[in-house]
Amino acid sequence: MTAQRLLLLDTASLYFRAFYGVPDSLRTPDGRPVNAVRGLLDFIAHLVTTYQPTHLACCWDNDWRPEWRVELIPSYKAHRVAGGGDTVVAEMATTIPGEAAPDALAAQVPMILDVLAALGLAVVGQDHYEADDVIGTLASTAPMATDVVTGDRDLFQLVDDAKPVRILYIARGVGKHEVVDEAWIRAKYGIAASAYVDYATLRGDASDGLPGVSGIGEKTAASLLTSYGDLHGILEASSRKDSPVSGGVRSKLGAAIDYLAVAPTVVSVARDLDLGVGWDDLALPAAPAHPRTFARLTEDLGLSGSAARVLAALFREA
Repeated sequence: MTAQRLLLLDTASLYFRAFYGVPDSLRTPDGRPVNAVRGLLDFIAHLVTTYQPTHLACCWDNDWRPEWRVELIPSYKAHRVAGGGDTVVAEMATTIPGEAAPDALAAQVPMILDVLAALGLAVVGQDHYEADDVIGTLASTAPMATDVVTGDRDLFQLVDDAKPVRILYIARGVGKHEVVDEAWIRAKYGIAASAYVDYATLRGDASDGLPGVSGIGEKTAASLLTSYGDLHGILEASSRKDSPVSGGVRSKLGAAIDYLAVAPTVVSVARDLDLGVGWDDLALPAAPAHPRTFARLTEDLGLSGSAARVLAALFREA
């Protein structure tokens, strides 16, 4: 019997990467761009062929910038609302209304949803939460080994060799993705995976509008966590009269105390959402849910080889 394995897709991360990485000369017969659709199908085909999951979920941003996170840290993703156009923002952004995204990509999102539905692949989202939170919940509660496909470092917090949960990190491309486990995180950052939320809180993340603690970078954050275990331990040590924490670091932590009180809540992904799906709902189907609809979409959207490749990967068809 084949061991069960769950593949969780940070769907927006994949289709945004496809949009920017696949030539926009790929168009429907009537001239509409379809590069994001075809690229996403090719990515799914590659990942399914490589990792042979028994279950798969296309995790969705029902709310790319939840108000409850913004209330805690107003700068959270604020630069994306303003339409920042740098590469990091472009790769991480989604096409949910309110966030800057090219019209040519926004027009393809309904196509993507139609194609995924026709294939019978589960699309899972939750109102007032991001895809990261959906991923966090599914990865934390799955009764099987789990691989998470994303270009978002925040999800490194889910890595757990014991469960196991790995990240298939696509920052350098889907074909050149890195498999992130606890040893990878230790080698890269010098911390345990369980410390990643506190590490990201201290360091900050410009791509998400998280300021971090001014003057504390990656090396200092890792050193503090190695010495004191977690953020609570760091703050406790720095507050003692005989504090072993340097005066400069104590001053920086003190200046950021309001931020430190709320940032871990913003950085931490949800792990206990009621998503309304069971594990059977995420099992890969034996055949397309709506084969005639998929055939029509293949013709109407000019999916050609991409459609054939995803069918072959998912259903072992030639």
